[in-house]
Amino acid sequence: MSQPFPILDLGDYLAGKPGAAEAAADQLRHALETMGFYAVVNHGVPWSKIDGIFAEARRFHGQDMAAKAAVSFSPEFTGYVAPSKAVLRTSQVNNNTKADLNEAYFIERESPPPGADPERAAAFVCPNLWPKDLPGFRATALDYYSTIEGLARSLLPLYARALDLPDDWFEEAFGWPQTSLRLTHYPAEKRDDNQFGIAPHTDAGFLTILPQSDVTGLHIRPKGQDWMTAPRVEQGFFINSGDMLKRWTNDRFLSTQHMAVNESDRDRYAAVFFFSPDLDYTMSCLPSCQGPGNPPKYEPITYRQYRGWFMDSNYRPEEAPRNVAEAVSV
Repeated sequence: MSQPFPILDLGDYLAGKPGAAEAAADQLRHALETMGFYAVVNHGVPWSKIDGIFAEARRFHGQDMAAKAAVSFSPEFTGYVAPSKAVLRTSQVNNNTKADLNEAYFIERESPPPGADPERAAAFVCPNLWPKDLPGFRATALDYYSTIEGLARSLLPLYARALDLPDDWFEEAFGWPQTSLRLTHYPAEKRDDNQFGIAPHTDAGFLTILPQSDVTGLHIRPKGQDWMTAPRVEQGFFINSGDMLKRWTNDRFLSTQHMAVNESDRDRYAAVFFFSPDLDYTMSCLPSCQGPGNPPKYEPITYRQYRGWFMDSNYRPEEAPRNVAEAVSV
């Protein structure tokens, strides 16, 4: 029998009420050990910002192809990916042989975070490719980016507690987190067999944050269950763990299969925020996730190594290492 989809109310936790952090951490632990996905409500993000970023996604993807091609996907993994140009080759859950029926625009961090290492900050070069004829687009996108990064950071003490670690355990790893925003357009169109809006896969990073869309499309397949359509959670965010958190926790927290298909008669848009550790922080098995009879299953790895393999495999396969082990050895 399928289990209920976990929905965490963050109101009391964010308000600092006594006992709220412990209760939320318990719910989070259960969600990530059994489902790998959950939703949050009362998260403190004004829904006007979600409406705003969806409007900007529609504006960007509503441009003609020449305007979008002018900011085509860069070596820094920013910019525009045209429809049917990406195949999710890293998927361990489906033999994805056909290109995904979506187009996407990627945004990376615009400037170093406060308190960043001065030497690295001095060498920082903004990688973003901004459209020229969309007044207000950049400001709205960066405001949304900053807001959702704040939401992600607010969850780190809960993740630490859920893993029986001190509240500040993840602070060093997320001093300069690798964060990306993907604005995706899923047209209303027919698909071939084994073709999807975005094919069955697991995410690469620590966690992913996705606001509720007005068009249904997200489907997940929890461990040992069939595919299920994500429920509607009004003014909520879906959050899932990715491969990095799964490795870091020695498979304690799940990285769950999911996909998106648009079977409606309307265009669907998504604003997906990816949140992961510093690119050069080495992730070794967490102390609370190993012990006698449960040794670490994975070699230490940086997110730079894993992300490089994941992104190149899916978007520039001719440059990708053959597997994760080869990426780690580079």
